[in-house]
Amino acid sequence: MTLGAIRIREADRGDPDLEAVVAIVNATTPDEPNSVDNLRWENATYPGAARFIAERDGVPVGAATVGRIYMFPIDFDGLWATLNVLPDARRLGIGSRLLEGVSSRARAAGKTALHVPASEARPDSIAFLARRGFVEYERSKIVRLDLADLAPPPIDPPPGVALTTLADQPDLVVGVHAVAVEAFADIPGGGEPIATGDLDEFIAREVGRPSIPSDAFMVAVETDGGRVIGYASLIMIPGQARAAWHDMTAVVRAWRGRGLAGALKRATIGWAIANGLDTLETGNDVDNAAMRAVNARLGYRPVADRLVLRGPLFSGIIDG
Repeated sequence: MTLGAIRIREADRGDPDLEAVVAIVNATTPDEPNSVDNLRWENATYPGAARFIAERDGVPVGAATVGRIYMFPIDFDGLWATLNVLPDARRLGIGSRLLEGVSSRARAAGKTALHVPASEARPDSIAFLARRGFVEYERSKIVRLDLADLAPPPIDPPPGVALTTLADQPDLVVGVHAVAVEAFADIPGGGEPIATGDLDEFIAREVGRPSIPSDAFMVAVETDGGRVIGYASLIMIPGQARAAWHDMTAVVRAWRGRGLAGALKRATIGWAIANGLDTLETGNDVDNAAMRAVNARLGYRPVADRLVLRGPLFSGIIDG
């Protein structure tokens, strides 16, 4: 077998390189696709990230990304990284060279670890990382709802609650942010609390993202006083017009256990059905029993778990 000349280079921000990255990502992780539009949004919203392209005889066969984990404080000791290599180019050392590249960037930033997403649907990728010292950091139970022939469910919010959307009442975003500040601190997973960010950061990432429909951004308010007490949002899956992901369902502590999360989620399901979507997906940490129970009652069915693996910066040496 001819290995061919292998080159690792940093990707630029032009469309040809973005298109190459998307093609590799979508071929290797079709359940987690991306799009050029989404990469452009990421470039504008998450500064400081770098992408690498692996070429074999001048043809892109691998891609990697590294950058700050914005849900954690700036002094968190690790960076986020992704690694994707086309099947025909595996076992040639390309994955290791990409891992060296992202590790070098993390080392230069003063970090000591990488967090890399993985899926139980791709055990070879998990094994690749495990051989390089990576271990499971968190696990999400992923579920899917097939909307075909499904009637919109009754929303039935609890007494004293009215539902609206950010499309109808954009001024409620301040209250939505306040809910997130309280709720994000309670989300299980990984042992590191999620940083909500200030209002501007929150709007940029969780509200104003082009793939988050404002008319599907459901907001719960108390009928007495109008205080925002919960919200639920969808994010359209990149490159797919008929599938969405539950971006967040959050309820303030005082209103939990009263059926509000279920009502918010049913409202987003109704929007998805009315707008011709085929599927909805969501994921929750294995320890988030309350929201997993809500999903089960609504008919969501399990698919492959998604993991975040944490490991040391790679120097090209594999222990063992």
